[in-house]
Amino acid sequence: MTAETSQTLDRGLRVLKLLADTDHGLTVTELSHKLGVNRTVVYRLLATLEQHALVRRDLGGRARVGLGVLRLGRQVHPLVREAALPALRSLAEDIGATAHLTLVDGTEALAVAVVEPSWTDYHVAYRAGFRHPLDRGAAGRAILSARQNPLGEPGYTLTHGELEAGASGAAAPLVGVTGVEGSVGVVMLADAVPERVGPRVVDAAREVAEALR
Repeated sequence: MTAETSQTLDRGLRVLKLLADTDHGLTVTELSHKLGVNRTVVYRLLATLEQHALVRRDLGGRARVGLGVLRLGRQVHPLVREAALPALRSLAEDIGATAHLTLVDGTEALAVAVVEPSWTDYHVAYRAGFRHPLDRGAAGRAILSARQNPLGEPGYTLTHGELEAGASGAAAPLVGVTGVEGSVGVVMLADAVPERVGPRVVDAAREVAEALR
């Protein structure tokens, strides 16, 4: 802590991070231990966060992340989209295919930014807001692959016909971006993805990750 920072705000943010990292919530005692402060301080922090719907407590007294966090989260997508657009435009123009940024939304993959190439005669129509299961399509499979190998060198995932007949996809996961789980990819009308596309998608994912750090 420095003279320019707020100790109370810092503790409140640490509470939210701790609760976000658990599926079963935390008790006041557990939070007190993890924060290194007494229970009275934790009670005050939780009461304040509850007033803003950022934290809720169940009947057993365990604190969990509140629905108010979702309202804040909705504002993240436009910021992420804006940061990703330059890399997506470059990818779409270079490959001649529709490029997209996909983020995890619960158990689904959600396309939050889409850029279509300007020079092709035809391309796959793919819109922002499109959802699909994480275990279908290159975008979702790339994310699952990163989950299974979090310390490995990011690679790319190829699929064909999983979301749209006749369409192939390539995607690479975003790596090293705290709080953001997603992938960058392209979708094209082709029986197979050209060899150079996979490495190019990995480069684009790296560019987007750097823009978001």
